[in-house]
Amino acid sequence: MSATRLNGKPLVICVVGPTATGKSGLGVYLAKYLGGEIISADSMQVYRGMDVGTAKLTLQEMDGIPHHLIDVADPDESFSVARWTTLAKKTIADITARGKIPLVVGGTGLYIRAITTGLDFAQREGSAVVRTRWQDFADNHGAIALHQELVRRDPVTAARLHANDLRRVIRALEVEELTGKPLSAEYDWNRDQSLYATLQFGLTGARDWLYQRVDQRVDTMIKYGLLEEVTRLLAKGYNPQSNALQAIGYKELVSYLHQETTLEQAIATVKQATRRLVKRQLSWFRRDPSIVWMEVSQYSLEQVGSQILSEFNLL
Repeated sequence: MSATRLNGKPLVICVVGPTATGKSGLGVYLAKYLGGEIISADSMQVYRGMDVGTAKLTLQEMDGIPHHLIDVADPDESFSVARWTTLAKKTIADITARGKIPLVVGGTGLYIRAITTGLDFAQREGSAVVRTRWQDFADNHGAIALHQELVRRDPVTAARLHANDLRRVIRALEVEELTGKPLSAEYDWNRDQSLYATLQFGLTGARDWLYQRVDQRVDTMIKYGLLEEVTRLLAKGYNPQSNALQAIGYKELVSYLHQETTLEQAIATVKQATRRLVKRQLSWFRRDPSIVWMEVSQYSLEQVGSQILSEFNLL
């Protein structure tokens, strides 16, 4: 495909959906046929040294397709949506300038929305004072009490955030306090101020299939060195309370290494937390009417990719 613009805007293809559905593999398949390059939309794959637990593709799996916005920060760095958006826009401009098609692939909803609707997170800087006050509240009263505050102020956002997701709960409370509006009020799914013409494809499957995929993925991560990866990160001195090491799969194994739980229980907790993540991701993406959903549980990656290429005249 030679056309890199649609309706006068740069064409950007997005492959979205819950974890463990095969987004990365499909992204590579489409990129090979379309002459594209991939931009990761995964909030944990930005961190260096966190490879196994974030399911980064190996060089062999990338199959020669350039991948961007992977390994761009250290685990002790703060990495915001605004920073990702700035980098993504520069990368999209570079890819399109070379006559290639950008494919944004991942399951971090806010990253995808920044591209598809033009939400400018950089325009709204957070207040360190407000953020610190809510962190102190959580330290003194606990995560449940903090989440209840969000329920009272922004029930829509509270419904999609787990009480233990302190960073995002605090962020939502911060936005409500600074703007006087709940975070959820900003998400008009019909809004389109994007710089790009986007085609979004969402991958999904039956719940039992999704949960089986999750369990298999976690077992594979353990087999291929997730525990050793977490051990190395701690040995390098990274704070286990950092945003990166609070990610699913990392914080549970940190607890095991600190002798707070057994390895068997830690692995079970990782699986449970990942299933909850799948539910939150589906809830988030299903609200977007512009996503074309692809059932992938009964079809191979090649079959799904071929269907997308043919039905949407991308060949």
